[in-house]
Amino acid sequence: MSETAAAPTAPLRARAEIDLAALRANVRTLRALAPGAALMAVVKSDAYGHGAVPCARAAVEAGASWIGTATPEEALALRAAAGLPEHIRIMCWLWTPGGPWREAIEAGLDVGVSGMWALREVTEAARQAGTPARVQLKADTGLGRNGCPPGDDWAELVGRALRAEAEGLVRITGLWSHLACADEPGHPSIAPQLTLFREMVAYAEQQGVRPEVRHIANSPATLTLPESHFDLVRTGIALYGISPSPELGTPADLGLRPVMTLSASVALVKHVPGGHGVSYGHHYVTPGETTLGLIPVGYADGIPRHASGTGPVLVGGKWRTVAGRVAMDQFVVDLGGDEPEPGAEAVLFGPGDRGEPTAEDWAQAAGTIAYEIVTRIGTRVPRVYRNASV
Repeated sequence: MSETAAAPTAPLRARAEIDLAALRANVRTLRALAPGAALMAVVKSDAYGHGAVPCARAAVEAGASWIGTATPEEALALRAAAGLPEHIRIMCWLWTPGGPWREAIEAGLDVGVSGMWALREVTEAARQAGTPARVQLKADTGLGRNGCPPGDDWAELVGRALRAEAEGLVRITGLWSHLACADEPGHPSIAPQLTLFREMVAYAEQQGVRPEVRHIANSPATLTLPESHFDLVRTGIALYGISPSPELGTPADLGLRPVMTLSASVALVKHVPGGHGVSYGHHYVTPGETTLGLIPVGYADGIPRHASGTGPVLVGGKWRTVAGRVAMDQFVVDLGGDEPEPGAEAVLFGPGDRGEPTAEDWAQAAGTIAYEIVTRIGTRVPRVYRNASV
């Protein structure tokens, strides 16, 4: 739940600049794509590394009416933070036995329930609290992670939840699921998942469930599958201006703007001869006389070690590449004889407006996805917020 002052008081070793105006614009774009549905802003994992509290506030300012987190602890911290209107619903879904059910009930959270053990625990906590729990039953329509399978298991979960509702212990506020391959246009799993979701929802409603919301759409489905929007869309990575996958297009193609810009101050520039080894293992040796720049962030800050030798950085208006291994606290770039002053800005990624790399460029360099690039930026890197006021 990190929150950092809007402006630094001294030069920073590194900074992740978060443009809240871009986030608001992304929310408005996503809402326009699903005009008949409410929008949930998913701010799990500290808003994918962007800062849960400021990002939740900005999303609500732009029209989000739900906030989503993975863990109950994330949701409880968000509910306790100042600045979110009481009418904004907060949902969390990743529970383990013995979780803080009573605290969640008393905080008015919506809780995901995927199996009988969770329903038993939440109903007992509601009995102790003297307040009904807001429960959303999750159907496993084909992702194979959390969620209740169709058939007898779903029938039992729905039946027991309805009995608990009749006893005043729960209120079934939602029926939901999650798509496995919405980020792969035309994937053959998409249509069967949507069909099964409709069938499982229809069964629950035939038994007497009257949900406030039915939802299955994540970011890629919100962007490309109008038939998946139902009553609510759950938008995560797209909020932060990152395309869910290159196959769907760039952020600009999708009408989105990246929210995070990661930069650092060049810590040292020095001349070295040809044949000079750089960083651990000497996986990079200078091909000739050159200058090296030291960038004071490393894998402890979330810079992927897998991007050793490939990660792009903008220094002095030119793309540079990580020379040798990324270390815990630092890495080196070969400046090719250029001599920027110590303290010059090195931009690792951003929107790309100034020719800088993007999070997707780093994902390609590290053999991963852009989600991981932004989410892994650690707490040693201060978040500095721009456009905090509407």
